[in-house]
Amino acid sequence: MIVEMRKRAPQAEIDDVVLKAKSLGFSVQLNLGTDKTVIAILGGNTGQISPDSFAVLPGVENVTRIMKPYKLASREFKARNTVVKVGDISIGGNKLVIMAGPCAVESQKQLEEAAKIVKAAGAVILRGGAFKPRSSPFSFQGLEQTGLEYLQEVKRKFGLPVVTEVVDPHQVALVARYADILQVGARNMQNFSLLTELGKIKHPVILKRGLASTVTEWLTAADYLLAGGNNNVILCERGIRTFEDSTRFSMDISSIPVIKRFSHLPVIVDPSHAAGHYSLVPAIARAAVAAGADGLLIEVHPNPKEALVDGLQSLTPSDFKRLMGEIKSIAGVLGREV
Repeated sequence: MIVEMRKRAPQAEIDDVVLKAKSLGFSVQLNLGTDKTVIAILGGNTGQISPDSFAVLPGVENVTRIMKPYKLASREFKARNTVVKVGDISIGGNKLVIMAGPCAVESQKQLEEAAKIVKAAGAVILRGGAFKPRSSPFSFQGLEQTGLEYLQEVKRKFGLPVVTEVVDPHQVALVARYADILQVGARNMQNFSLLTELGKIKHPVILKRGLASTVTEWLTAADYLLAGGNNNVILCERGIRTFEDSTRFSMDISSIPVIKRFSHLPVIVDPSHAAGHYSLVPAIARAAVAAGADGLLIEVHPNPKEALVDGLQSLTPSDFKRLMGEIKSIAGVLGREV
């Protein structure tokens, strides 16, 4: 249930709504706007309470019952787009944010070469996996803490914020010491223990869509982060598993406008994991920008032929530079910048 207060309602009236909700056994989340407060009343039994029980309170302008499973990620709770700040970079604003780098951190030299390449081409955030959960236990699992240390060192050297995946609730604090953005991979989208821990911190979190998850399930997972108090949530579409096997996953371009309609959260796209092949990545990336994505998460490797992980879907330096030029052209047509 969403309680919308009148403009410039005094704090005492807001407190009365919160107090009543808590007296009924519900939890609350406040969205404090510039001149209006919106209160989300959360709990499994809100459907048994009449909206009129809150509508009669002083200062209440409107009460809406949200029928969707997700609450805090919905536009009913927050009409304005959320903009997530990473230093002086804004994700969700008019400027597209390009995050690029290798799938896995393999060495400090490899990471430095990648950082130099993607920064020169126009990327503003460096990606690189230190912990690599793989389908096979015999595949390269990442350099773990050593990889985090390399990310931190390269960040200092090149001035690029870094994003890396966290896979274990017990490692959230460790990864947060090194990374500017923490990523939740597709296989962990509904790892609720992990999401709960990430909700306790203020670091930006990229929440990738699950392999076979609906948009509703995706946004409901985002509510775990938001309910914990972490409002710095970025959604990432990376393709879903369908009957089609000509690509690694089927890129659901339609999810971008759907998210824009029903949620206030920024959404970026990972064309690399959807494509599975470097030759398909540029087309998917261009389509994502045209559909309204707020940014891209692209795999770029100094020498994909030598990559330990996902070399087939990684762009070469020249391919990435060419794609950046194409993205800028499309963004310009839409009135956006890169």
